[in-house]
Amino acid sequence: MEKVATVSQINAYIKSRMDCDEILSDIWIKGEISNFKHHYSGHMYMSLKDAGGAIRAVMFKGANMSLRFKPEDGMSVLARGKVSVYERDGQYQLYINEMRPEGVGDLYLAFEQLREKLKKEGLFEDSRKKPLPQYPSTVGVITSATGAAVRDIINVLSRRFVCDIRIFPVLVQGAGAADEIAAAIKYFNDTKSADVLIVGRGGGSIEDLWAFNEEVTARAVAASEIPVISAVGHETDFTICDFAADLRAPTPSAAAELAVPDLSEVLASLSGAANHIKTVMDGKYKLSEAQLETAEKTVSAKTIMHRLDENEQRLDMIMSDLTHKAEKSLMEGDMRLSECGAKLDALSPLKILGRGYAAVTDADGGIIKTKKQVKKDDRIDVRLADGKLKCEVLEVE
Repeated sequence: MEKVATVSQINAYIKSRMDCDEILSDIWIKGEISNFKHHYSGHMYMSLKDAGGAIRAVMFKGANMSLRFKPEDGMSVLARGKVSVYERDGQYQLYINEMRPEGVGDLYLAFEQLREKLKKEGLFEDSRKKPLPQYPSTVGVITSATGAAVRDIINVLSRRFVCDIRIFPVLVQGAGAADEIAAAIKYFNDTKSADVLIVGRGGGSIEDLWAFNEEVTARAVAASEIPVISAVGHETDFTICDFAADLRAPTPSAAAELAVPDLSEVLASLSGAANHIKTVMDGKYKLSEAQLETAEKTVSAKTIMHRLDENEQRLDMIMSDLTHKAEKSLMEGDMRLSECGAKLDALSPLKILGRGYAAVTDADGGIIKTKKQVKKDDRIDVRLADGKLKCEVLEVE
């Protein structure tokens, strides 16, 4: 009788044999990423290929959370894991536990990827940079409480200027360091308790400085309303925090020098300014004094009397002119008054009565213009030029 096996049995058998193989159970494979997909579940699916072939690969969420770079199609990588069978499809694939870029460190690649991403967003633009206050009253320092950096910063600030120094101790490397740095920046901004911030630490390897290359740190620095000086590592060390900050200092000590002016230089400058002002004021005083002396010599008593005589003459001319204008106005007024009187006299009823006419009125004083206004026995008044007659109507014809 022939032995018959199911598809699932065959796939399970091959999987078990591959899982027992020492070479396939822990192997490094070099290849180029293609068909990359970061699934919403958190798992990463891809193929690794070279000139002669390809192999499917998967990197589960638990493994890829430790990646410091973002895998992309076309990227050449070294992947470590085991080769086994995905029983449902009967296909073998690489189960990746660890992956790094080929030819370049994963930290460096992560640095470049984040720098390019934030640069495209405009976080490093000069237009976003804020000027440092000229004379800060309070300097906030975000760094380790025990490192040499904090001692250097305090020494330089204390020596150069009179200001409050507020230390916010944080982790500067290791897990959680980036979150602590971002939280400290937010605290100073929320409480408005500093005029300028120094964020940094002493030198170290790229791994030691990595908290200042995290996206959360960069975004906190860029979002700060308080100007931020980045002082991470030594002069040759560059971090993402440096690009996002308003000013980069090569060392923590240099950051302190940039944060505050040198008091002795300020005092010397003020003294020089005071001397300059005194010199200018003395010069102006002497010039005014000389001008006054010249004016006193020029304006003699004779000159003053001559000016007074001229003013009196102008006053006499003004008075004469006003008198003439007033007399002229009065004469013109008399003429206009005489003309008006003549016109009124010509229109006077007395003039008419003087020519033999009479004005007849009724007992109430109303003018009688027609016979219809009177009747027999009415009493009327007849006004003559030289008097009035009281009359009675005997008959109306």
